[in-house]
Amino acid sequence: MFDRVEGRVWFFGDDVDTDQIIPAEYLVTGDMKVLAEHVFERVRPGFSSDVRKGDVIVAGENFGCGSSREHAPRALIGAGVSCVIAKSFARIFYRNSINIGLPVVECDVQASDGDRIEVDFRNGRVRNLSTGVEYEFPSMPSFLMKLVDSGGLVSYVKKQLRG
Repeated sequence: MFDRVEGRVWFFGDDVDTDQIIPAEYLVTGDMKVLAEHVFERVRPGFSSDVRKGDVIVAGENFGCGSSREHAPRALIGAGVSCVIAKSFARIFYRNSINIGLPVVECDVQASDGDRIEVDFRNGRVRNLSTGVEYEFPSMPSFLMKLVDSGGLVSYVKKQLRG
């Protein structure tokens, strides 16, 4: 079971909507790798080629606002993003992320592009390894950790049905 992630920070501000994460014309596929090729392409050109497996997004308020599409967290997972930390999330994005298997943390973290960050889900801690500053958040409930660890709700249910 996953307990923590560590990665390089990509900082975004407030009100990042799902159209910014993945533009609407790419919603014809659910393939995470195809979606990943176009993630943030209009607001942060080059993101899809520069992001690395394990990187972490840190953002301000209302991350994932806009439409309820599941493609947004799929695109982030496909690009290698290991976690999104934001001061607040649009509720549907938050739930879609858990259902798809993308860990999300609600916490007001101060970080800049390129900082190294560590997230301890079990103990509810985020540490900016570049600055040494530590933040606390309510630890992720075990049932949500199981969903994320299983790769999302569908994978979790399939595993349960197999016994």
